[in-house]
Amino acid sequence: MCADTPDYRSTVFLPETEFPMRAGLPAREPEWLARWERIGIYDRLRETAADRKPFILHDGPPYANGHLHIGHALNKTIKDMIVRSHQMMGRDARYVPGWDCHGLPIEWKIEEQYRAKGLNKDEVDVVAFRQECRKFAEGWIDIQREEFKRLGITGKWDDPYVTMDYHAEAVIAAEFQKFLMNGTLYQGSKPVMWSPVEKTALAEAEVEYHDKESFTIWVKFKVAEPADSALAGAHVVIWTTTPWTMPSNKAVVYGKDISYGLYEVTDTPEQCWAAKGDRYLLADNLAADVMSRARLEEGMYRRIRDVPVSELEGIKLSHPLAGAEGANGEWDDLRDFRAADFVTDTEGTGFVHCAPSHGMEEYELYRDLGMLTQVITYNVMDDGSFRTDLPFFGGKMILKPNGKEGDANKAVIDKLAEVGGLLARGKIKHSYPHSWRSKAPVIYRNTPQWFAAIDVKLDDGMGQYGDTIRSRALTSIDELVTFTPQSGRNRLFSMIEARPDWVLSRQRAWGVPLTCFVKKGAKPTDEGFLLRDDEVNARIIAAFEKNGADVWYTEGFKEEMLKGRADPEAYVQVFDVLDVWFDSGSTHAFVLRDRADGTPDSIADVYMEGTDQHRGWFHSSMLQGCATLGRAPYRQVVTHGFTLDEKGLKMSKSLGNTIVPEEVVKQYGADILRLWVAQTDFTVDQRIGPEILKGVADSYRRLRNTLRFMLGNLSGWSEAEAVAPHEMPELERWVLHRLAELDGQVRAGYAAYDFQGVFQKLFQFCTVDLSAFYFDIRKDALYCDGADSPRRRAARTVLDMLFHRLTTWLAPILVFTMEDVWLSRFPSEDDSVHLQDMPATPEGWLDADLAAKWARIRSVRRAVTAALEVQRTAKVIGASLEAAPVVHVADAEVARLLHGVDFADLCITSAIAVTTDPAPQEAFRLPEVPGVGVVFETAEGEKCERCWRILPDVGAHKHPGTCGRCNAVLG
Repeated sequence: MCADTPDYRSTVFLPETEFPMRAGLPAREPEWLARWERIGIYDRLRETAADRKPFILHDGPPYANGHLHIGHALNKTIKDMIVRSHQMMGRDARYVPGWDCHGLPIEWKIEEQYRAKGLNKDEVDVVAFRQECRKFAEGWIDIQREEFKRLGITGKWDDPYVTMDYHAEAVIAAEFQKFLMNGTLYQGSKPVMWSPVEKTALAEAEVEYHDKESFTIWVKFKVAEPADSALAGAHVVIWTTTPWTMPSNKAVVYGKDISYGLYEVTDTPEQCWAAKGDRYLLADNLAADVMSRARLEEGMYRRIRDVPVSELEGIKLSHPLAGAEGANGEWDDLRDFRAADFVTDTEGTGFVHCAPSHGMEEYELYRDLGMLTQVITYNVMDDGSFRTDLPFFGGKMILKPNGKEGDANKAVIDKLAEVGGLLARGKIKHSYPHSWRSKAPVIYRNTPQWFAAIDVKLDDGMGQYGDTIRSRALTSIDELVTFTPQSGRNRLFSMIEARPDWVLSRQRAWGVPLTCFVKKGAKPTDEGFLLRDDEVNARIIAAFEKNGADVWYTEGFKEEMLKGRADPEAYVQVFDVLDVWFDSGSTHAFVLRDRADGTPDSIADVYMEGTDQHRGWFHSSMLQGCATLGRAPYRQVVTHGFTLDEKGLKMSKSLGNTIVPEEVVKQYGADILRLWVAQTDFTVDQRIGPEILKGVADSYRRLRNTLRFMLGNLSGWSEAEAVAPHEMPELERWVLHRLAELDGQVRAGYAAYDFQGVFQKLFQFCTVDLSAFYFDIRKDALYCDGADSPRRRAARTVLDMLFHRLTTWLAPILVFTMEDVWLSRFPSEDDSVHLQDMPATPEGWLDADLAAKWARIRSVRRAVTAALEVQRTAKVIGASLEAAPVVHVADAEVARLLHGVDFADLCITSAIAVTTDPAPQEAFRLPEVPGVGVVFETAEGEKCERCWRILPDVGAHKHPGTCGRCNAVLG
């Protein structure tokens, strides 16, 4: 600037805003949380939205037993985005957070505390023990509540639902009693997944699969009868990965359609359990593999002949331990031998050993034959040990108390080898069920349990979707529920289609008891085995409402409940507790049905949880709802995947790759964690780690700069400045077109739970359409045009429209930042962006023809800006205003469009020439913009000291060093 040229900086409308460039989220977010609590924002929304259609996301309860992990943060943030977005799209979106409180994890913690004090849980009063469990859960609820709130999760935090509340326990018991009264409850003794470490039955939802190395053995069963059979003396060979089940063997089964052969050993190597002349019955497809396992090479055995399945009928086998010295006749009975549908020749030997007490398929086979009494054993105790009087193996442990391999497998293998019952042995690594709590392997064990029969016909007046629990569930999936992603439908359908009856009982202390009584001395199949009495049921529920489920365990409770209705001495009180999945599956009753902020039909709009909940909460809620409501308790199921580290590995403390939400919040702020959620495809597994979070923070900064520019250039705005859309320049009308497009896309995206799609579209719009295009072009008009300039007024009108839409569109994702943006413009003691709705956007703003025109203009502009960037990189120019390029356009129609706009203004050059002349060889060309060549030229004239354009008329006006436009503004 020349010494005699005035300083025009004070005449330029530079952006003014107190919205800081640096967010400072970790320090500032708690202030907004306190503010929202102070103004009671959640309850205010309920009041103002009272006449709206409700939208209810029912919260799948997390377990109250530890600090939040990254999966919790992902889950609750997705839920929050769903609730907030539906609220701002015009619904009364209610969210009542909840907690699961009963069950083994908490019980274990209290047992650990007792052991540390030298106390035995079984010697402590059960009510006192349960009170300790309750107190433990209460403490963690308070901790988790604050951790969830810190993530910006909105909800009824001052009145959540808790499964151990007295009313909740009463309702859970009442829901159980519906099973009691409708005939689906029964006591059965069948193989269930059993945790020897935890000494309780487990449901499929409580099991996870991990690799386990197991013993594997090939065992010989001699053909014993008929004695004159051509196969007498030959051995049927079975293969098993659970040697400990051999003492409970009662049969061997074969396949009806398998090709079998009789094989004879002709030679043996050293250290081989086979003997020359031995004959083995094997499936032909597996014979070579079995022989190699027995160390018999080709040439050491031969196939004698075919063995048709018809020849196997009527044969009886002897157990390999039959007649063993010291066995006391335990295994002397001949073993059954018959066909079964579940036998294959894809692995093993083509024959399957049956211990119906430890295998569901075998159990069902003999149940259907009416032979259970002949084949069920009770050899394995609660702790996974063999009964003490079992010959050879009494007291041996399948698993040690710490979950490690016990001595039972080795003892069985050694004994079988000793009596000549083994053909081969080895080890195999395979996927095996483990308890998700103790992480210890589980076993299948026959034990009396309480079940809900899912195929019993119900006569309850709710048969619209089927007359059994299973049929109602499958119909609900097909006709009543939508799934996001759709693959969730197939997963849930196949699980319910194939599942067995629901094991309801657990042999623990901390839970809602199975509130029923059984007749002393009666069998489960006897009439009147279960006491079914509406008055007794009502008394129990009333007692639970008043004092909680603990009263079930108080002295004299049975007598009080049965007084005048049944002889207390004739009935036994059941003390098993309900599967905790029954608790959470019943939540629709005491949350959706019973609360004022629920819904009378007990049906939620959406359940949203991780993909593991297809066998967990989605599943148990479906079964429970179909039994008591006649249908699924939800209309939509939304599923998210698991969270992995940056390399795609599962997080674990041992690998040191865990990401703790609290640490992310301390370093970056909760909005960065929320933005990570929004940027991921939550329907599949997501990755997170330090580098990924850095990238998220960078995206946040770019978005924040866009918002800051918008705020700065709205300083002093008033409605009096507003320009009607039809009076705006084309560039502004193009922005309105984009807003109208985005309005539909954002609403559709939020409705479909596609937060990634919503954010990508908004981020692209903010950074590409606005910051890199519209804002870049309009800076000059906003800064340098006169206050009443139609162009500047139109631009500020558009900024106002952008503000109201971007803040509300982004508010469900960036809850803290959008509050900051809103209050920066509209400071108020009791206002909030979260009290706003997404504004209606007129469809009339859509203009497809205008959009097509500007798409062609922007395409040519990209070629121009790329050409100028080459010159800037080469330091030929420092800024684009130093240029006056010549643009050669092959398409005359495109040239006409460019002549119809101020193309120099759009390209931020001081001048520009557009021609249809052929582009010279040296012209810059951009491959993706064919037919356009740019020849660089420098601008002619002097630099305007106010707007910095280089123009020929600078210096020829009243105000020194100005161009005509700036001179006119200065007056």
